[in-house]
Amino acid sequence: MTWRPAAAVAAGTLLLALAGVALGDRVGGAWLWLGAAALLTAVAAACALDAVAAVPPKALTLTRSGQRSLWLGDTGTVELTVRNGAGRPFTGRVRDAWVPSAGAHPTEQDVRIGPGRTVRLTTTLTPTRRGDRPAVRVTLRSYGPLRLAYRQTTRRAADAMTPPWQLRVYPAFASRRILPEKVARLRVLDGSVVTRGRGQGTEFDTLREYVIGDDVRSIDWRGSARRSDVVVRSWRPERDRRLVCVLDTGRTSAARIGDEPRLDAAMDAALLLASVAARADDRVDLLAVDTAVRASVTNVDKSTLLWRLVTAMAPLQPALVETDFGLVAGEILRRERKRALVVLFTALEPGALGDGLLPVLPQLAARHKVVVAAVHDPELSRMAQVPPDAAAEEVYAAAAAQRTLAERERVSAALRRHGVEVVDAPADVFASRVTDHYLALKATGRL
Repeated sequence: MTWRPAAAVAAGTLLLALAGVALGDRVGGAWLWLGAAALLTAVAAACALDAVAAVPPKALTLTRSGQRSLWLGDTGTVELTVRNGAGRPFTGRVRDAWVPSAGAHPTEQDVRIGPGRTVRLTTTLTPTRRGDRPAVRVTLRSYGPLRLAYRQTTRRAADAMTPPWQLRVYPAFASRRILPEKVARLRVLDGSVVTRGRGQGTEFDTLREYVIGDDVRSIDWRGSARRSDVVVRSWRPERDRRLVCVLDTGRTSAARIGDEPRLDAAMDAALLLASVAARADDRVDLLAVDTAVRASVTNVDKSTLLWRLVTAMAPLQPALVETDFGLVAGEILRRERKRALVVLFTALEPGALGDGLLPVLPQLAARHKVVVAAVHDPELSRMAQVPPDAAAEEVYAAAAAQRTLAERERVSAALRRHGVEVVDAPADVFASRVTDHYLALKATGRL
């Protein structure tokens, strides 16, 4: 608790005192100066008595209630309950201060609380960033009956008399609007593969009668002999496969793509991919790594998968360090004994991938199916176009953009030579493209 005696006099009192000084200076004369001095003395005495009559802020007790979690972009409320434990009414102002990104409103409210009574102050929160958004401090200002002076204390979050409160803001998951579309495609895929699909990596489902158009290679001759009719094997997509979403939280994830960091776009795509994979009965793991493992979700039931993922993702922030891809490969190889689909959300930068990822790719790709998913800014493609009447600055900008695009292509080609598949898409369709690639792998039995 912090006591601030310098702020104990109200603004109106200071104006009244200054008016007395100005009157004595303007009119002049010893008697008038004595009168002004008497007025100032009376004002000072009234302020002292008013401050003594004000309810001590320590007589107020605070409690909180309300929402503890929100999706980014949603609005919630938190209530601060103030109880007056003094024997006289409290008149004053309460300021409930949060971090700026919590989007708190209103921050200050005038209240009057009777003896032994309580009042609930509602604060509306509209966060502008994901993560943990804490309440910082509560400032209590108690006015005297004449409102000439006040007492004020500031209770910080670490104080015992201040109830701690923290709002966890989950990633926006904007791509959930297209989740029904992807699930519908998965169901169509499931039905088509059961009817006609066959190939390496698919799972045997059942036997059925042969119809014109079926692949003759799927005829089960022993079953046909037993039934005295031609039957074929039907197949279904692989189930119970492993999917590992790896978030690169190093320096490249801090680059802004549109209005959000690259890491947020990767989270959105990972959430959509995991939601579809869970509905396909595949097991989903999450790993967030830079120079250390920042988050890990493993062996989670699909009913609680989304909740566990957003809870692990919410506090993640880009770290301004170079990602240790050797650590990434080591963690995947240690955790995943069976073959899995590894989707690495990172950036196609020659420096980061050429020196870090390419040396460890052969070992990783030999055990698992690896997909590198990278989001790029569509503004880069626009800048690469040179208008006919371009100025010199626009020509230089277009040349730099074209060079950046060419470097991305070279990195993609190097990854493909190591057997790695690459998904490179702009931010607005990135999540959809990554999920479509997963469905294509599932349809062809390459998981």
